[in-house]
Amino acid sequence: MALEQIFDSASSVMTVISFTTFLGILLWTFVLNRGRDFDAQAALPFADAEADDMHARENGHG
Repeated sequence: MALEQIFDSASSVMTVISFTTFLGILLWTFVLNRGRDFDAQAALPFADAEADDMHARENGHG
């Protein structure tokens, strides 16, 4: 009986911790305006292609 109460309490605590973590991630992502940083990081793979194109044009290749 006591062990069952401990597991019920632990389950409740983990639910609260998980929900708090989820809210923290939402806060960090949307409220703190991290969208600009994410947009800049999302464009990084294309920056290499643009640099390669510019380098090829400068060397007369392409």
